Parts: sequence; C-alpha cells; structure tokens
Amino acid sequence: MKKIIIKLIGSYINLLSYFSGYYAANKALHIFSKPRKGELKPWHKEFLKSAKQGFLKYEGLNIATYHWQGNKATILLVHGWESNSTRWKNKVKDFIAEDFNVIALDAPAHGASGSELFNALLYSEFINVVAKKYNPEVIIGHSVGGMASVFFQQKYQLKSLKKLVLLGAPSEFENILKNYIKLLGYNKKVEKNLNKVILKKFGAEPSDFSTSKFSKDIDAEALIIHDIKDMIIPYSDAKRINKNFKNSTLISTKGFGHSLNDTSVTKNILEFLDK
Repeated sequence: MKKIIIKLIGSYINLLSYFSGYYAANKALHIFSKPRKGELKPWHKEFLKSAKQGFLKYEGLNIATYHWQGNKATILLVHGWESNSTRWKNKVKDFIAEDFNVIALDAPAHGASGSELFNALLYSEFINVVAKKYNPEVIIGHSVGGMASVFFQQKYQLKSLKKLVLLGAPSEFENILKNYIKLLGYNKKVEKNLNKVILKKFGAEPSDFSTSKFSKDIDAEALIIHDIKDMIIPYSDAKRINKNFKNSTLISTKGFGHSLNDTSVTKNILEFLDK
C-alpha cells in the first residue's frame, strides 16, 4: 500500500510539471519537508515527564525543550527525521547516572515544537536558540540532527562547544535530495526545477549544503559513529565527514543499523566525553 501511495504522489507531481515545472517542484519540496508525526506512547510521555519541560521561541515558532539537571558538562541532544526527544531515553539514563546536565529539543515540525515544515537550516536555528540559553559543551546529533548541528556550529561558532558527536549523520544534502527524487520517480523537469526552487528559497544550490564541507570550519573535537550496514545513510558519508573534520575519530559498528541504539554506542560516547 505504501509503495502504491508513493507511486501515485510521484505521478501526480509529474503530471503537474507539464503545466508548470516550477509549481510542481514547489509541491515536491513541500512533500519532502513535511514529516509524519508519530504518536507518543504512554511510556514516552512518562519519560518526558522526568524532565523539566519548557518552550523557547524562534520567529514565533515554539521550540520544545527538556532538561535533566546535573552538575557536570552540559550535553545538548539533537534527534533526527520523524523522531522526537524520546529517542534519547536509554542514553539519557546513562548520562544522568554520570551527573551530566542534559538538554534535548524537538526539531521543527516534530514532537511538541512548532512549524508545519522541516529543513536542516531551520533546525540549525532552533539549535542556536537553545544553545545560546544553555551553552552546551557537548552536542550529540543523530542523523539529520547531526547535519543540523554541524550547520549550526559552522555558522555560529559557539565558544562553549568542545565536543560534537555525530551518529549516522548524512554528509551531502544533494544525495538526500537525489534519493527522494528517485523514490518518488520524479521526471527531469521536476528535478531541474527543484534545484531552482531550493536556490531561490535558501540562496544556495543543494550541493552547497554539505556536512563534510562545513566540518572544515569547526574546531571542536568530534566523534563520528556509523554502522557499516546503515540502510538509511550510507557508511561512505561517515568516511567523507571524518576525512574533512580535522579533529575527528570514526567508530564503525556492525548490526546496529541507522538507529545506533545500543549500549556499546553509549559506552563509546561516555568514553569520548571523559577524555
């Protein structure tokens, strides 16, 4: 059923392109930028209740934050696509046990945060608002949350940031976009106009948004963890980021998938933070 829906959406956008390629591309970008909101389970809500919850603002949009107070370094947790702060449940328990001061935020259009649409640049602005308030020494980002964290630090150069952890982070936005185009089966007219729409909306080509390129401007020490069998973000992205991030270490896992939700990963992170 899911494959049929995807095919129907792609066919609809392709049909629109014969009337207006630019209009069709705008529709395609809207679909690309609109995540599905998962329903919070009772145990998710209980976990979030264990934190001090609050809201910050960016251009009128709510940024949901969660704070588990501790006396050691402040860690900011940045989740990925179609997720929310509950994805950190297991890791937060270990960070609390080590007395770290832990902050998490929900991304735009995710969890309890505002906005109908998501993109990594908007997410980086959300991160900046939270970072200015809490001055984290550590940021841990999963998937596109890792990409947004790099975008944030490259732009704002937060002085308090000493360590950055990237979990299954993508390198090139251009490749993510190409995968989306392939998945939906968009024609060349839609693809060409998508590049034009992105250039007009964000002031840069898709190829300009690159985690690996932006990493060159970051002085913080980085730990990159990526599963070699990651079916969402290829392992080659981790190698590309590691090559350009001047002060980084790459840990390769096998069998943990894109989520990297394993106790050994948490152990790797804690060892990195204790160095």
